[in-house]
Order: sequence, then structure tokens, then C-alpha cells
Amino acid sequence: MTTQAVQAQIQLSTGEIVDLQSTITDGSSGELKTSGNVISGGGISAQSLGTYADGKTISAILQPPTPASGSISWAYLQRNGAILACLPVAAHGVVSQPIPFAIRLRAGDTIQVFTRAAAAPRDVSLNVVTQSGTHAIFTAVNSASTTNNLTHILNSQSLGENLANQRIMSHYVNSTNGATMRGGSVLYINDRGLPAGSCIAINPNNLQMQPNSMATAVIGLNFQASTVTTA
Repeated sequence: MTTQAVQAQIQLSTGEIVDLQSTITDGSSGELKTSGNVISGGGISAQSLGTYADGKTISAILQPPTPASGSISWAYLQRNGAILACLPVAAHGVVSQPIPFAIRLRAGDTIQVFTRAAAAPRDVSLNVVTQSGTHAIFTAVNSASTTNNLTHILNSQSLGENLANQRIMSHYVNSTNGATMRGGSVLYINDRGLPAGSCIAINPNNLQMQPNSMATAVIGLNFQASTVTTA
């Protein structure tokens, strides 16, 4: 199996800078841990972020999770086995500015990432935040010239099954193959088969990942997050 060296950097509210780096097996999720390799003889051992910074607050993401090569489909901050916060991902040299953040860490919190060996895979990942503060990630591997329904990365539920009666307040889509998707976006398809909202796909090899609040929707039980591919 192939692997990716993934790195990231965050700032804590104390002013501390935390460097993270781990080797992740492609095609599966893995934990991104602290790294002492910033300079020779660095003194931080590899440990979970929550263990290292228990009780401290992340104030900014200076470098989102970034692979040495290949790509990252999604990343999130995990607490008690659930998604506490979606995390943007990046490619080397594309990030243009730090991303404000405000999460108080606890022991046991971890950063989870999912990598691919290819720099431009057919993965598409929808990251959403609802009015209740729920963070969720839905993903699929786009097949050509068909409708692809995204499912939750942890429980495989559809958009409607997971977020019924909740309003999406912000969202972003990570995909390197938006050009093959109608509208270049993930569509929120309602129970009549019509788009009730959508989120444009961002290619992290070209642009920094940023959430937006346009074309959001109140999600019904039978809604699907879908792509309609042309190739």
C-alpha cells in the first residue's frame, strides 16, 4: 500500500505554534499527530493533539492538512468518535492566509485525515455546518456519466437521513474533478427530484478551501447530496 506524509500547523490561543506530521496509508483514514521535526532535535513526541494541548484553544489554522504528494479527500477534528469540526485541506503552495478557528481542545481529541495516492482522484467531499452547530462530511467517488449520491463518512447515511430538519448554514466541497460535474457542484436534491441548494466544488490544487453560505437549504428526510457527472 502507498502512504502519504501529511503535515499541518495550528496556532493556539496561548500563542504557541503546533506542528503536526504523520504518515497516512492511502485509501483509509489516519490520525495526524504532533511532530518534533520542525528543526533537528525538536522536543515534541508524536501524540494526539488533544493530549498535547488539553484545555487550550485552537485560534487559527496556519497550514491545513497537506500531503507531500497525492491528495487529501477530507479531514476533521474528532471527539468521542464523532465529527467535532470539519477541517479544510490544502495542497503545497496554495494556502494564502491563516484560517480563524475557535475550538477548545480536550484530552482524546484527534485530527483524522483520508488520503489518496493520486493528485487528482475522483473523490468528492461535502463539508457542512448546520444551525445547531452540527458538523458533517459526506463523500463519494464519482463514477462517469451518472448520478452519484454522497454518504456520511462515519455511518454511510444519506444527507437527509443524517441532517433531517436542519438548516445548512455554511458548506464547502473538496474535489479535483468539478469540471466533470453539472454546475461544478454538489446538488441538494429534494424529494421531488429538484435541486433545493448546491455547493460549488473547490479544487485544492488551485484555490484555498473556504466555506461559503450561498445556496444553502433546510434538509428534508429524503434529500440526497448528489453529483451529476458528464464524464
